[in-house]
This record gives sequence, structure tokens and C-alpha cells, in this order.
Amino acid sequence: MTYEAIIGLEIHIQLLTQSKAYCSDNATYGATPNSQVSPISLAHPGTLPKHNKTVIEKAIMMGLALDCNITRHNRFDRKNYFYADLPKGYQITQDKTPICTGGFVKIKNKEGLETKIGITRIHMEEDSGKSMHDQDLHYTLVDYNRAGVPLIELVSEPDIRNSDQAYEFVSEIRKLVRYLGICDGNMEEGSLRCDANISIRPVGTTKYGTKVEVKNMNSITNVKRAIESEIIRQTEMLNNREPIISETRGFNALKGNTFSMRAKEAANDYRYFPEPDLPPFIVSDEFLNHIQTNLPALPEQLYLKLKNDLQLSEYDAKTITDDKDLTNYFLKITEHTSNYKAAANWTLGIIKSYLNEQAIEINEFILAPQKISEVIQLIDEGKLSNTAATQQIFPELIKSPNKSALSIAETLNIIQSNDLDFINHIIQDVLAKYPDKVVEYHSGKTGLLGLFVGEVMKASKGKADPKTVNAEILRALNIA
Repeated sequence: MTYEAIIGLEIHIQLLTQSKAYCSDNATYGATPNSQVSPISLAHPGTLPKHNKTVIEKAIMMGLALDCNITRHNRFDRKNYFYADLPKGYQITQDKTPICTGGFVKIKNKEGLETKIGITRIHMEEDSGKSMHDQDLHYTLVDYNRAGVPLIELVSEPDIRNSDQAYEFVSEIRKLVRYLGICDGNMEEGSLRCDANISIRPVGTTKYGTKVEVKNMNSITNVKRAIESEIIRQTEMLNNREPIISETRGFNALKGNTFSMRAKEAANDYRYFPEPDLPPFIVSDEFLNHIQTNLPALPEQLYLKLKNDLQLSEYDAKTITDDKDLTNYFLKITEHTSNYKAAANWTLGIIKSYLNEQAIEINEFILAPQKISEVIQLIDEGKLSNTAATQQIFPELIKSPNKSALSIAETLNIIQSNDLDFINHIIQDVLAKYPDKVVEYHSGKTGLLGLFVGEVMKASKGKADPKTVNAEILRALNIA
């Protein structure tokens, strides 16, 4: 039997706010355990939650970026469930009135074919605390700093059919939240968390199979691996005529397989009740228009700008716009040069290699974008070769970022020369040094041109302009 997978993803996105979702406690990551709590987040009797306007704004930003419908009349609910790490014993969330509905994410496969993955809903809620099982031999300890930190949960339609599509979907969501500035997208720290609902069915049928939820995936690669493992497990079970049980499973990244955590005994493990302590809030036209007007440039818009306006290749445009900070750096280079291809080559070539070698991000890079445009200008003017720029100027700029590229080139005495007398004198010396090679060249071995060019460049200590050298050698050989 041949099966197809039906996959839906649930992505929890921790919002970048100074305070928590329903109180003014600090929401910064990494503080000393239980140092960012208050009577409200600890659910002391008589305390009341309140709305956080920034949370609502960031949720709407995400919805607008995904072409969602924005719910105007919003209410909150209590999600009753056994939360050992939420002091209230329930979670404040949105059940009946999610802030965003509909919308889609566009993904591309390796062949460039585009697919739209539908969005079911995006709703606001609060995070739970963090249970720590490795701090004490006998007890589980709880850090309540994260309790109440604002989240939005994005639920996709079951439109995903394989692990590659899931990988691209999560990648697009992470890229989008970073561009919007609403989340840092760090899965290792838990600020972006993904659960996958997976079932399989015989190809050609329409009825869904039994759904299994896989949790605890701390990277996009592990989302892909977990889905692949689960599809194989379910396929083997059905081929062996074993029933698939609706359950929650975890993923063991070391072994590369999923494992059972708990069975889903009922359709819902929890119940929702209206939240009586938070009044409804209305999204006005004015509020919505303000958010829409102030949306930053989105990845797809910038991709099209780089590809269509700056005439970059599809690969260059996609690779640059995969990273918001890299895109910003590249665009700042282009403010000082119109050689956009050279700017892309420098960004994706030597700069990115340097970042990888130093294990740093582009926002930690010591050179200002204008320094790179200075180097590009020297190359375009024929004053510097690409080799000299990458092998000599770039390392010196790293050591002395306040110096100009021109002053470094002058100090190193590597400014290229277009002086024809200087170049032709060297060419005559080189041809005289290799008379037998000149004969071979005239007999048809035109590949020897590279030897002559290399020798002239070496003799000029890199100061001769390679294009001029190439042209003058051809002229000299045709005369000889």
C-alpha cells in the first residue's frame, strides 16, 4: 500500500516585549530563576490580569503579514488543564475569537515550485513556567519567570504533505517573525517551538487517518527528522495491520525516532471557559491602519526588489533575504555603489566566510558597509584586483577598520597600473623568457595565455591591471 502524509503544524512564537502578557513583570530571557514574578503572575488571591497593548499589536502584525483576517471583537478564555508550572492552574488564551484567521504561507520546493499552506488561526496566550528535573535529586523545581510571557500560537491547515514542506514552512515563519521584529526565532532557547500533527492515509482516499502529535523539537532540522521518522513508523504499523493510537509523542534527536509520552484519551484533554477578569477589546479601524502603515518591509518584498530592481540572480536574492540583518547590511552597501552584483558577491562570499570562521553574526561584524563599497569602487576603477582586495585589503581592514581601503592599498603599494609602457616592458621580458612557449602558443596551444598573464602579474607584483595585461599580451603574441 502506498500512503500519503497529512501534516499540520502548531508553532508557538514568544513575543519580544518588555513585560508579560497580562501584568507588568519583566519578560526578559535568562534572568535568575523566580526573579521576574509578582503577585499577579503568581496568581495571588485578589489580583487581576490586564491587557498588554504591545502583544495585541505584534499579533496583528503577524496576521497582516500572512494576509489573515483580523478579528475585531476579541475575548479571552481560560484553558483548564493540569499545568504544574502555571500558578493559576489554567492558561489565559483565546478559544472562540482568535485574533487572526485564514491567510497563508508561500513555500517553494527545490525545483522552485510554489505551494500555499493555509493558516487556520493565530491566537494570543501566555507561556507556562519552566520545570527543571535535573537540579535536585528528589524534586522537580519550577522557575516561574517564563509564566505569563506572551505567546502567539499559529496553527496551519493540514496542507503539508512531507517533511521538506514542513521544513520550509517553519523556516518561512522564523524568517518572517525576525523581519517583523516580534520574536528572535531562537528555537534552542524555546522562543519558537513547533509541534507536528501527523497522520497517513492510502493515496487516493480522502478520509484522514489517526492523528499523532509530536512535541519537543528544538530545531527546524529536528522537525523534519521527526516527521520523517513518524511517517516511517506509521507506514510500518499499517502495513503490519497494527492500529495507530492517537497519542502525544516526543522526539529523541540522538536516536532519530519518536517515543510515546501519553495517550489522548478523549478528543480534548482540556476545557475552555470565558475569562471573566479580562474585558473584551475592540480592534478599531484607526488602530489597524496604524499597524498596517508601519509594517516593515517583508522578506518577499525585499526578495523581489533584489531580483527585479537590482537584477540579482534568484539564488543571490533568496540567500541574502533569508537573513534580515544580512539583508540590511547588503542594502547599506548598495547605498554607496551601483555595482549590486559585486556587493552581493562580497556579502555572500568573503564576508559570510569570515562570519562563519569567527562564529559571529553580521551585526557583530566590525566593518561598516561603506568600507566594502570603497573596495568595490577601487576594483571598478581598475585600481585594485579582486585577488589583492580579498587577500590583502580585507584582512588589513579587519585589523584597522577606521582606515580607508585606498590608504591601505597605497601603503601596501598594490595600486594597479594601466601604464602601457610599464606593462609592455614586462610582457616583452616574459615572452623573451619563454620563447619555446611562444612557439607552442602559435602552434595552437592557446591555453598558454594563462601562463603568460600569470607571469606578468607576478613580475608586476600584482600592480598591473589584469584586463590590460590580457589584451596587451594577445596583441604582442599576434605581432610576434
